[in-house]
Amino acid sequence: MFAWISRPDGPTGFGLAFTTRRGGVSRPPFDSLNLGNSSHDDPAAVAQNLERLRRRLGLDHLVGVAQRHGRTVWSPDRVDLTGPVLAAGAEADALITDRVGTGLLIRVADCLPVLLADRRARLVAAAHAGRVGLLAGVLEQTVAALRERGADELEAWIGPHVCADCYEVPLAMAEAAWARLPATRARSAAGAPVIDLGAGAEAVLTGLGCRVQRQDPCTAEDGELFSYRRDGVASGRQGGVVWLAGAGQSV
Repeated sequence: MFAWISRPDGPTGFGLAFTTRRGGVSRPPFDSLNLGNSSHDDPAAVAQNLERLRRRLGLDHLVGVAQRHGRTVWSPDRVDLTGPVLAAGAEADALITDRVGTGLLIRVADCLPVLLADRRARLVAAAHAGRVGLLAGVLEQTVAALRERGADELEAWIGPHVCADCYEVPLAMAEAAWARLPATRARSAAGAPVIDLGAGAEAVLTGLGCRVQRQDPCTAEDGELFSYRRDGVASGRQGGVVWLAGAGQSV
């Protein structure tokens, strides 16, 4: 079910996971662990997939948002989580919490899922950073929200997304991205203009003082992952999840 997973390092650590498309109940072409709330999949299947994910991670709650390619940061900390899964708590592209046992979910096909944590401050966050959101400053906003709540030793993980070589775009679009965020400048093996989202996100996060790890195979090249760019409108969504662990919680 997971591309990469980290178990909480002790009863007061944190965990994170990046899912693959395997381990769910959705039928083709969304087979099988489709987590997307904006696809054409059966909503009941998506709901069952989300519940499977929550149980597999041992979470009290799994919380997502209605992603809009913006830079709004939302927190479920003051929300009464009456059910185990809150698929879309708000319109936002990043979440932050200090709530133990609550997993923050970001759903992607080719965009970047970025997970953040501060061990000392006991804070975690998740951000949806596609081309539009990355250039609009969603990562800067997320880090600022964490810092406002006391984070000063941030770690960040960049998950699976479309690689630069598979992200050819019109020259005008590429040049606009390169001007806004120079680290995204790249050319494909064939010499076409591309946008390197991973390099751009890493540059932003490093510049903000985060320690960055990349767990980011290319979604368009890896058949174990959903890819809108590869599959078209019938693509599902995988996810990135981060959470704080409490006593007795593990993966």
